[in-house]
Amino acid sequence: MKELLLVGLLMGVTNAEVKCLADNMYFEARNQGLAGLLAVMNVVMNRVSDGRYPDTICEVTKQGPTQLSWKGTGEEIPVRNKCQFSWYCDGKPDKVTDKSSYERIYNFSHSVLNLSTPYLDITDGATHYHADYILPAWAAAKTRTVEIEDHIFYRWEKEEK
Repeated sequence: MKELLLVGLLMGVTNAEVKCLADNMYFEARNQGLAGLLAVMNVVMNRVSDGRYPDTICEVTKQGPTQLSWKGTGEEIPVRNKCQFSWYCDGKPDKVTDKSSYERIYNFSHSVLNLSTPYLDITDGATHYHADYILPAWAAAKTRTVEIEDHIFYRWEKEEK
């Protein structure tokens, strides 16, 4: 794989955050076109902006309960199948197998986070999504905004003050 672009500190964006966003887009939507990738990215960024979620990209993409590792090392690991983004705690290795797709996604993540590529929120404020072949219980309590490729997107309405 070609050496990936390094991120400057423009607006506090770190290489780690570019990687977290790229990892999430890769594992959630690598088989989709640019609209599918952008929609998954929009959900992460909408969560970062919403006070009900963590404040950083990495914290959002890795959000979920943890437990002590069975290895006895004192390491905290995610509880299987309880994360906000399923790839992070599905028990499968998080190994990049399509290096050219990952490089394309990483570079897209880099350019968006460093403001060199403007983007629109094509999900209309979505904070949730699911595959179109399932219907999670939480969907009934959210506002459906759009369907893009094989994902359906929802907005969690702002809390009344």
